[in-house]
Amino acid sequence: MTRQLEPVRLQATTLGDLLLSAADQAPDHAAVVLPHRRCSYADVRDRALQKALSLQALGVGPGDHVGLLLPTSMDFIETLFGIALLGAVAVPVNARYQPPELAYVVDNADLKVLLTTDKIAEAVDFVERLNQAFPDLRNSEARNLSLDGAPGLRHIVVFGSSRPPGTWSQEEFEAAARQGNLAEIHLRRLQVRLGSTALILYTSGTTANPKGCMISHEAIVRNSAALADRYELTADDSFWSPLPLFHIAAILPLTAIFAKGGTYVTTPYFEAGEALRMMEAERVTATYPCFWTIMSDLVSHPDFEKTDLSRIKLMNANFAVQPGGIAEKMKAALPNAVFVGTFGMTETAGTVTTSQLDDAEEKRFTRLGTPLAGMEVRAVDPETGEDVPAGEKGEAWIRGYSTFSRYYKAPEKTAEALDGAGWFHSGDLISIDPDGQLMFHGRLRDMLKVGGENVAAAEIESCLQQHPAVKLAQVVGVPDERLVEIPAAFIELQPGQAAQADDLIAFCRERIAGFKVPRHVRFVDEWPISSTKIQKFRLQDQIRAELGI
Repeated sequence: MTRQLEPVRLQATTLGDLLLSAADQAPDHAAVVLPHRRCSYADVRDRALQKALSLQALGVGPGDHVGLLLPTSMDFIETLFGIALLGAVAVPVNARYQPPELAYVVDNADLKVLLTTDKIAEAVDFVERLNQAFPDLRNSEARNLSLDGAPGLRHIVVFGSSRPPGTWSQEEFEAAARQGNLAEIHLRRLQVRLGSTALILYTSGTTANPKGCMISHEAIVRNSAALADRYELTADDSFWSPLPLFHIAAILPLTAIFAKGGTYVTTPYFEAGEALRMMEAERVTATYPCFWTIMSDLVSHPDFEKTDLSRIKLMNANFAVQPGGIAEKMKAALPNAVFVGTFGMTETAGTVTTSQLDDAEEKRFTRLGTPLAGMEVRAVDPETGEDVPAGEKGEAWIRGYSTFSRYYKAPEKTAEALDGAGWFHSGDLISIDPDGQLMFHGRLRDMLKVGGENVAAAEIESCLQQHPAVKLAQVVGVPDERLVEIPAAFIELQPGQAAQADDLIAFCRERIAGFKVPRHVRFVDEWPISSTKIQKFRLQDQIRAELGI
């Protein structure tokens, strides 16, 4: 059962005031540490206010949508809070998106301003991707932007040393702050409601395009504070997160440690050797690797056993849903750590359930914990809407302060996911033990989980079916030791047309993010069909048998 709730008190504020309060309490305390850069809370506050002034000068006001197409960086963190201080809405954009995906999100999210960088991160040239997404950008005026594919976009800002056509340079953007009004910013900040939207985070669903989850200030701040309380974090803690900041599982630990006035430790991109060096040098006490791919890279790195990780007291390891073999290595390397499991998603602003620190190790290693204070979870028979017996599998229905408000511009999808009583029908298959411990068993819907990223089969199928030789594409998930699951595509070709597997893979690589690209392609002349639908489970059985899985 969950712990007694009587002593729990609400911790709710806006995202902007979360930063200001931390800076009030300990302005000189380290807030963020990146390789070769360390910023205090006063530094982050001052830089966030400067970015708010610049955005204000570009016409951004309460409720406007501002996109962040940036790698993990101080620019990202400062702008995220600057947007919140204005009462505007931050829209982090997945840095892996290919030009068609990027064009869709910029337009669908109704971005007024988009901020990016001219720095090449993990071989990604963001400016070039924008030019491919919007071919008329090169011939546009920065101060009178008018793009065919994104009519609402008024400004693109490029951090760095260059000024590509159609954009504002960093120098111009920062100079614009002189035109801002600080008193006006604080007035707007104090008018922001806890229920106002702070973030729109795009996540893949069962449709061809990702959906924008509208997350309120209350949802992200209270969820983070509740997580920090569950993990007993304090201002003395350093919380390491390797995930990119466009991901909810990176924003969550950032705001969780800010709620306690501690230090957030991260890198622009994950590299195991650098991560190990930072964890040792920064005396990290809590870690949030979450996914098998990251932990696998850490334990297999030659420096892993030589690195002093003894100060780590907490790791969100999710051993219950990881491949075997890693738990013992982690236990040996982190002798003082408590390993916890966690269940959450974008639609819930992060965590729904996580382990109690005093749960028995067997529970923490084989289950994903109990709900945070104020959150409810049921395992429901989706056909009847009734709870299934304890220990049996059902769909996760979730209710509480941190569930998303709605999907942006998708009322039909919102109605499918949120019912009149406030329950979010997640599409995840779970079981709940008699003592309230949750376990995840997969997805009811047609989704894949590739290296921690949600991927809709429909999105890959839609891409493949744009190829002139493809008549019909069906995508299934195949187990993978490193990524947990990878896409495999079955293709029926148009009569008289020909294509090779490599052709179709290359076609996808130009249009969708690399983690969505099928790793296997098989051609079929006949589909396994029930009375009305293609039986994907038979396709999955076929490819598993062929691969010896």
